[in-house]
Amino acid sequence: MSSFRMERINKELVREIVYLLEFSIKDDAVKNAVITAVDCSRDLKHAKVWFTTLTEEGRDTTLEALKSAAGQLRKLMGKRMYLRTTPQLEFCFDESEDKGRRIDMLLDSIALKSKESE
Repeated sequence: MSSFRMERINKELVREIVYLLEFSIKDDAVKNAVITAVDCSRDLKHAKVWFTTLTEEGRDTTLEALKSAAGQLRKLMGKRMYLRTTPQLEFCFDESEDKGRRIDMLLDSIALKSKESE
């Protein structure tokens, strides 16, 4: 269970990362990323940044672009945020949206089969 302070820090990290990706990073591949969540460690040394993309085609290139921009993002965040330490960013693809879509498709198919059997 994370504390209220950690939740606030995670939300602020999401805001800053989204802002920096939009306006400070020049690589167009990172513009395809949609940041969904950040999970920062309690000592603020490491942060997992969860992202998804709008299309499935550019996931790998977006992940590589985000990994290459992680150092620059950390440097820019250090200048903009008032934290004792700026966390090292690790980017991970968020598969929850895909799983949710699959569950919706399964539920729709079950509903369709039950209507057909009636």
